[in-house]
Amino acid sequence: MTILERILLSKRLEVKQMLMNVENVSRETFVERPTLFAALKNAEQLQVISEIKRASPSKGEIAFGVDPSVQAQIYEKSGAACISVLTDAPFFKGSFADLSAVAKTVQIPILCKDFIIHEVQIDRAKAAGASVILLIVAALNAESLLRLYRYAMRLGLEVIVEVHDRNEMEQAITVGARIVGVNNRDLRTFEVDLRRTEEIASRFPFGDQHVLISESGIWHPDDARRVAAYGAEAVLVGESLMRSGDAGEAIRSLQVRKVGARV
Repeated sequence: MTILERILLSKRLEVKQMLMNVENVSRETFVERPTLFAALKNAEQLQVISEIKRASPSKGEIAFGVDPSVQAQIYEKSGAACISVLTDAPFFKGSFADLSAVAKTVQIPILCKDFIIHEVQIDRAKAAGASVILLIVAALNAESLLRLYRYAMRLGLEVIVEVHDRNEMEQAITVGARIVGVNNRDLRTFEVDLRRTEEIASRFPFGDQHVLISESGIWHPDDARRVAAYGAEAVLVGESLMRSGDAGEAIRSLQVRKVGARV
């Protein structure tokens, strides 16, 4: 069983539990946030989606004791375009409580980063204060991807559709995704290769209607310049920020000038 299969097995059990407790979901006061799409498309520099990541299946504990509110404030003050919050508990040690704490702290877009397979998870993400959710093509069949994408859009949420290869990228564009994230980490093996961004970018429909994000494996300014050269307009960075002694400086070092999207 691959890591992704293990995660999805756990997620199905989690969804069953959520469906038994939907009446216990408390909703945060709605906060009007800038749109992530506009923040990424209109910027002259590569934008940074800064992630709060306590742990991962491949690296174990990263920053288990982090205060998400404090970390979120650092990210926002340092110019992050969006804050990603991992809400999976069994494998990443996150929670919707972390998401809620961040939502109460910052004004910029907030991404609920999870393995979403059911509408109840989207409801929970919005209730906790998310303005953006993630849908992973590798975790969903075509019907589920379209259904969940449309459901999130009806709720007024933005959606990042995550892909790993050209076929998945075509599926993302077919459902109407405007924000596409390339995960440089193979979710089956958790191996990382920035050439995944290059592969997707070579066929990506750059232009006014789409933005491309490079996710995972971004540690240094050279990495940022490399994916910017491919056409990426943002990077999603977690582990390197969490391990950094100065997350603010780390964010600023990745905000390299965009090379310019290829049309």
